[in-house]
Amino acid sequence: MVAWWMRSRQAALNGVLLALALAASPALAQSQNDGSPAGSAVARYLAGRIAQNAGDWDVASANLAVALRQDPENVSLLRRTFLLSLGEGKQTESVALGRRLAETGQGSFVAHALLVADALRNGRTDEAQAHMDRLPADGMAPYISPLLSAWIAVEGKRFDDAVKALEPLASHQGFDGIRALQLALIEDLRGDNEAAFRHYAEAAKHGGALRVTLLIGNFQERAGAIQAARTLYQSYLAANPGSMMVEDALARLEEKPGREIKAPARLVGDARQGLSEALFGLAAALQQEGALEMALLYGRVALHLDGGQPLARLLVGDLLNSRNREETALEEYQAVKAGQGAAAHWMARMRQAEVLTRLDRPADAVALLERLAAERPDRTDALLRQGDIHRIAKRGDAALAAYDRALARVKTPGPADWPLVYARAMVLDAQGDWPAAEKGLRHALELRPDQPSVLNYLGYSYIDREERLEEGKALIEKALSLRPQDGFITDSLGWALFRMGRVEEAVELLEKAVELEPGDPEINDHLGDAYWAVGRLDEARFQWTRAAHQADSDGLRRSAQSKLRNGLVNTVKADNTGP
Repeated sequence: MVAWWMRSRQAALNGVLLALALAASPALAQSQNDGSPAGSAVARYLAGRIAQNAGDWDVASANLAVALRQDPENVSLLRRTFLLSLGEGKQTESVALGRRLAETGQGSFVAHALLVADALRNGRTDEAQAHMDRLPADGMAPYISPLLSAWIAVEGKRFDDAVKALEPLASHQGFDGIRALQLALIEDLRGDNEAAFRHYAEAAKHGGALRVTLLIGNFQERAGAIQAARTLYQSYLAANPGSMMVEDALARLEEKPGREIKAPARLVGDARQGLSEALFGLAAALQQEGALEMALLYGRVALHLDGGQPLARLLVGDLLNSRNREETALEEYQAVKAGQGAAAHWMARMRQAEVLTRLDRPADAVALLERLAAERPDRTDALLRQGDIHRIAKRGDAALAAYDRALARVKTPGPADWPLVYARAMVLDAQGDWPAAEKGLRHALELRPDQPSVLNYLGYSYIDREERLEEGKALIEKALSLRPQDGFITDSLGWALFRMGRVEEAVELLEKAVELEPGDPEINDHLGDAYWAVGRLDEARFQWTRAAHQADSDGLRRSAQSKLRNGLVNTVKADNTGP
């Protein structure tokens, strides 16, 4: 029944897309009527659209490119093919498509922005300005046009014009930080250290992003303000422990007898890199706002300008990974080389290990992490991730071995080490050593008292074991106050109330938990138990059925199936006294 429905739904979708294709393109319609070879364009168009809807931009791009060759005058198809090609990082192809699109007079803003970037990249300032004059005035234009204009002016050494070009950004909320950083970079290139310092200081007020910290520190080091750079890096590390790029920058400033602290090279040395920096910052902001497709497109333009900017490459890889494009993301991470900085190379390989795990290549991931662990014997993150892979695969002994090796590298555990202590405790719990697991969980809370995951895990463990119920409930309540929209913590509190006999209150919380995490089998199972306890038997069976179908463990599946046959044997006695 489900398979038939899916086939019918897909056929209907294909029919809708076919109708749209024929309506949009007389050439495609004619191909259907005369049986010409161009008829394959319809199939390619449909395949491309379906692939695009499924997030498979590589398949979509290839299919729509074929359809476009059959129907080259179709502007809508041209625009869609351009966007997919750019998203896939096909730079030569996307520039060519962008030119064709611009010539139609109906080009998208992204197409014109890419052409401006391409002209600037190749030193064709007049061409870049010509494309600026043809930019559409809608969409992202008010935010991006000033950035494009400013860096075209910098390329022509017209620094005053560049500063003036950025003035419109002052009226757009949320762009103060980007504008301040661009002004700082421009004044830095001009050689006006006083103005650059002022704008860098303003940029710092709008958030301590990693790249902003590195740019400001780079300026301070080049200006001879070594202690100021040290203080900046130390402050960032205090708020973001384990940031390898900043750790390496700080190590570069370490004073040793006979060692000369040399000024680093500029991170942004020309207009091409400056515009790349601006578009990278924009893409990062779009990512934070959830506009992932636009973030990917502008991230690609940034890389077209400066393919050696490792953080932009990592951003694009992360965006692809979030879209389940693991193979393509892996290629982006692999493109970050050691020559682009040891820290960036390390970060890229850590991400490679994550992607390899998602691609069901855990042995390759573990081998890579082992090499990383040997490369940096002072760090724990590679071993922690190695342990996580084993833990998720239920290889408890291997997980403990990796975690213990990591802990052996820690002289005195601090707040940043709570994930390691917590993960080790979870393995001990899974192996049935609750006393050791409880000790580890309490140690993790000592390191980070307000960590919601640890509070929830320890509290739920007490509730599920029917011991220290009040303490367990208090721990979960604290966790929920920190993450009020977390479905798993909401479930824990609901389950605590259920175990304490407050079943009506439990039902309300467990219903909310299912709304927040509808696909979790254990939460559905808990709600089924609560429904049964209050006499809502049909609803209980419905939830148990969902739990049995969704269960990823045999134990939970058998339990739900047993309750479907026999009901809830040990019904909780309701406690109506309330708190």
